[in-house]
Amino acid sequence: MHRRSCRAVNRAVPLVLGAIGAFAAAIAVLLPGAAANAASAGKGTAIMTVSGPFGPMLVVGSGKYLGYTVYMITSDQPPSYGCTTEKVKLPGGSGSGLACTGPSSDQSAEWPALTTAAAPVAGAGVSAKLLGTVKRPGIGDQVTYNGHPLYLFDQSPGQVTGEGWVEPGLPPWHGAWYVLSPTGAPLAWPSTLTETTIKGKHVLGALISTLAGVKADPVYSYSKDSSSTSACTAACAVAWPPLLTDGTPGVESPLSASKLGAIHRADGTEQVTYGGKPLYFYSRETPTKVVADDGLAFVAGSGNGLQVGGGKFQLVTP
Repeated sequence: MHRRSCRAVNRAVPLVLGAIGAFAAAIAVLLPGAAANAASAGKGTAIMTVSGPFGPMLVVGSGKYLGYTVYMITSDQPPSYGCTTEKVKLPGGSGSGLACTGPSSDQSAEWPALTTAAAPVAGAGVSAKLLGTVKRPGIGDQVTYNGHPLYLFDQSPGQVTGEGWVEPGLPPWHGAWYVLSPTGAPLAWPSTLTETTIKGKHVLGALISTLAGVKADPVYSYSKDSSSTSACTAACAVAWPPLLTDGTPGVESPLSASKLGAIHRADGTEQVTYGGKPLYFYSRETPTKVVADDGLAFVAGSGNGLQVGGGKFQLVTP
């Protein structure tokens, strides 16, 4: 599979690296038995559950991509999709442009869709009721789980290199990527807060994965939230993806660890809070500067002050 040139992402939390290494070893042991079980699955792509670095998670359970991690993006809300086959021309790029997705075999797609030739099959730990498909032009029948279209990203079984990617600007996929739990909820990495500078002002940011490695993206608070409840759900949460955590977020100096917290969202995920404020990304940040050789966008905090549903999103002062 072809992927971006910078696929080895530096993890913000070293413990996660060790967990991913152990996951890859466990997958290698699991594959022979899984392959035998998948033989009876017919032509439908199977999905199974394995123990991963963020907890029980979904992987492909049959066929060519057996053992590959599957991902979801928050901007996909069928029949509307953030990840499409439309090609985007990156600044300084060559050729016809970059497409977010395509068929599973598409060597040029960033996040190839996981497709199936028949009804998908529920493997170990997977709920058959949550499995489905969606027919997409230029792709075929894409496997869905709990309504989330599933994608590939890694170059071999046992890898988890797509977790924590946030792509609001360039490319314009306008969402955050996660692995999935057996319940169909996104599984987050720990998340780490840091300071970043927007127009000369120090604001709160979160470390995310990008083309050029780990960088800080600004995060926002919402005026309608309380310290224990998020008022940004449904369509609001698509435009403003919550900053999720596995329950143990971290901070970089000079931020205060005592201000860190998390709230439980209705979908079963945990959202990071700082100083009692639930935190969000903005899915349509406007780039202010682009590095021509890799298309990396430096975001401007363009969601600051936007009014949504009777409330206001604002950058957070540490």
